[in-house]
Amino acid sequence: MAHNIPLLSEGCLQFPDPRLAIAEHDGLVAVSRDLTAQRLLAAYQQGIFPWFEEDGLFFWFATAPRTVLRPQRLHIGRSLAKTIRNRHYAVTVNQNFPAVISACATTPRPHQGGSWIAPAFQVTYNELHRIGRAHSFECWYPDENDHLLLAGGLYGVQIGRVFFGESMFAWQNDASKIAFAHAVPFLQRCGIALIDCQQDTPHLARFGSELMAFDDFQAELNSLTAQTLAEPIGQRLLQQQGAWFGKEG
Repeated sequence: MAHNIPLLSEGCLQFPDPRLAIAEHDGLVAVSRDLTAQRLLAAYQQGIFPWFEEDGLFFWFATAPRTVLRPQRLHIGRSLAKTIRNRHYAVTVNQNFPAVISACATTPRPHQGGSWIAPAFQVTYNELHRIGRAHSFECWYPDENDHLLLAGGLYGVQIGRVFFGESMFAWQNDASKIAFAHAVPFLQRCGIALIDCQQDTPHLARFGSELMAFDDFQAELNSLTAQTLAEPIGQRLLQQQGAWFGKEG
């Protein structure tokens, strides 16, 4: 671990200024021995997030420039738009958050040796979900008996009018893309003005993500996290395409 990285005391919700970490420590802001819902919420509001756990310590980072998506600038490519029109599926909100985060943690990913979503992360994000701060979007495909089975999804944390995207998974082709394509306009209708994507990837760029200077990102966080949504995100059937296939599997 780099020298001069602060170890946060238990229960303390104050973080060092992430600008120093970005300039001198590759974005590593601090470490802690605990991962609580309150600490997570405090971190997100400053543009900080936990990246992984190692030897009982949680490592908190800030990245710059920051990758964000403004919901009104969502781009759906021609191929995905055709899939959305023609495939049979359902998209739900908060139907099974524990299943989504578990799938995000266990689904193999190309060029990655494992997942950062250790059991302690799942416990804390599930707690955020129980208090209405973390939300999941599920995509369901029908099986041969017309029962809907979980095919993909994503989850993130909502504070004010900001949605902090965390992870997504796909067990079937295009399932996470379909979930995302429906989630973003829905979040916009609820009042979300900014989606934090953290990392710059070609996948997100195809959806219309952009890079933002960290100072500008923090300024938007300070404003938007203090505002309220136009309507709660809640739990609901968001979209069904094709016939209704019966109960979830």
